[in-house]
Amino acid sequence: MIDFQPTDEQQLVIDTVHNFAQNEVRPVARECEEAAKLPEKVLAAAHELGLVANALPEAAGGGGERSAVTGALVAEELAWGDLAIALAILSPGLSALPIAEWGDGAQQQSLGRFVGASFVPGSLAVVEPRFDSDPFRPATTARRNGGSFVLDGAKCFVPWLDGGSETLVVASEGGAPALFVVPRDAAGLRAERERNMGIAALPTAELTLSSVRVPEGARLARADLRRLVAQGRVAMAAMAVGVARAAFEVARDYAKERQVFGVPVATKQAIAFKLADMAIEIDGARLLAWEAAWKLDRGEDATREALLARRQAARTALDVADGAVQVLGGHGYIRDYLPELHLRNARGFASFEALALV
Repeated sequence: MIDFQPTDEQQLVIDTVHNFAQNEVRPVARECEEAAKLPEKVLAAAHELGLVANALPEAAGGGGERSAVTGALVAEELAWGDLAIALAILSPGLSALPIAEWGDGAQQQSLGRFVGASFVPGSLAVVEPRFDSDPFRPATTARRNGGSFVLDGAKCFVPWLDGGSETLVVASEGGAPALFVVPRDAAGLRAERERNMGIAALPTAELTLSSVRVPEGARLARADLRRLVAQGRVAMAAMAVGVARAAFEVARDYAKERQVFGVPVATKQAIAFKLADMAIEIDGARLLAWEAAWKLDRGEDATREALLARRQAARTALDVADGAVQVLGGHGYIRDYLPELHLRNARGFASFEALALV
């Protein structure tokens, strides 16, 4: 029998994260967007919930309960609150999860800082500033030079929060993609903050790597880039569903309250059908994300499912956010209401790649 209901434990996680998003994230989302600044207290409070630490190995002080499905549930609820803050909350996983999964003993010794008392952000550099950016065929190169690797290239959409000490960089080594831990203060690494259409509160950077030298031990030799990209695409799909759901709920509630000719605008057929189409598309995108996450949890190749989920969820988020702006009419276009923010954030999913992992 097919069962699409979360387990009791997963439902508890959903309820907990949703309450956090509703009470802590959503109320500060607009202020953070306008100020282009993250809420440090909210990040600290989210860290105390152990949303990333719980997925790290017990040997590193984590909970040892990593699940892509549960990760997708968490990502959707946080993104429902606000996409930029959600990406910041989950950013430790960008460094910690790959090191936990594929790092050697020496590399895994660094995981303890992600389960400590303070929030420590992570960073992952996958996207490149060119029209044919492909995570499996990076133009950024890594060449051996004695006991070191020398990296050259450029990356963009790299989360660059204060307090981070390294970024993981995808680069081509001998024609195959590989993953390297690069210190932020490495000679030859230059970071320039980006100014994006949405997610203004989240610091992202365009990186230039000019003969950046890292030791041989900086390479995650066992890294599975295909799985890494799939994990990122599932996370992006779940977050796109969260943004779409947030936009839909704002539009639905507005349509129920807004009176036109003495009746709620939601009773008008054109609006009711639009809201129904939104709900259908959101549920469909969510199922694609769950299917891809389920295959990841089974240890199977989820490349196809993750790509389909990401593309469909990105399209759904954009369509639903645009529909929400239309339902609110003139109110949808002004900054007093959330749909314009949802629309700007949703537009980014066409370009985002692995800004979070499950």
